[in-house]
Parts: sequence; C-alpha cells; structure tokens
Amino acid sequence: MTKPPISNDLLLLAGKVITVFMQGVMAFGAAVLVFVIGAMAFSHDTIQDQLIAETGRADLVLPLFASLGVLLIGFAIVAALFVFFGKLRAIINTVGEGDPFVPLNAERLSLMAWLMLGVQLLVWAAIPFALQLVDFVRIFGEDSDIKIDGGFDVSGILLIIILFILARVFRHGAAMREDLEGTV
Repeated sequence: MTKPPISNDLLLLAGKVITVFMQGVMAFGAAVLVFVIGAMAFSHDTIQDQLIAETGRADLVLPLFASLGVLLIGFAIVAALFVFFGKLRAIINTVGEGDPFVPLNAERLSLMAWLMLGVQLLVWAAIPFALQLVDFVRIFGEDSDIKIDGGFDVSGILLIIILFILARVFRHGAAMREDLEGTV
C-alpha cells in the first residue's frame, strides 16, 4: 500500500538539489584529479627538471610516489562520495514517491555506510603519503603551519553506525509492510 507522491515538500526538494549539486562537484573533482594524475605521471621528468632549474638544487626530488598516492586516494574518495550522493538521492526520490520502505533502500543505506567506512579508511591510508609531501615542502625552508589531521573522526564513525542502523530499520520496515500486504 503506497502513499500518494509528495510534490510540495521543500525539504525533499532541497535534498534533491543538494545531492545533484554534490554529485556534480564530485564529478568535477574526479575530472580534475584524473587530469592532474595524468599530468603528474607523464610529466614527472619535466616537472623535476623545472624544480631543479628554479631552485638550483639538484638534490631535490619531487616525491612522485607520494604525490600519486595522495591523488589516487583522493580520486577513490571522490568516486565513493559520488556514489554515496547518488544513493541518497535515490532514497529521497522514494520518499517523494510515498514509498520509502522498500528493500532496495535498505541496500542503499548499507552501501552508503560501507562507502563512508571506506572513505574513513582511505583518509587514514593517505596520511603516510601526505607526510612525505609535507617533508618535501619543508625542504624549501617554508615556515608553514601544515597540519595533517587524520585522527579518529567521531562524527564520521557515528554517521557510519547510524547508516547501518537505518538500513536495518528500513529492512525491517519493508518486511513488515510485505507481511501486512500479505494479510490484507
């Protein structure tokens, strides 16, 4: 038994607009990262030569592995977030259609939780690469306040737990609805 679609809910409209916008931002970010990764991988020698020419220090070596590591991890995070916002938009659409308690939404919520867990782990995986890049920047004698914050993100972990719990709630709600429809 589905309810009539909700057509005038500003919160749902805002959710759709935000998720579409965020997917656009993630797609743009992914495109930029692909370009930079390609440029870095195929122009490393040229970049290295320019670095030596500008600084006059032949001992400076651009950390290609660390640079590509951060960029590739960044790409994986952006891709995961693109999928995350797509799943969220699909859930918002089912709410707008008046039928959110479908098994597919439980699967979407579970996937969203796994994606956010993956993002958390990828952030931690980027730390060693980022530290190498910070060391490289400090070679220039820059007195910078570069900080790498890869600590324990309580809000991210809380989001993951909430998403897994909501997935169970939606799974249970969908099963209850199927049971109810079977008795009518």
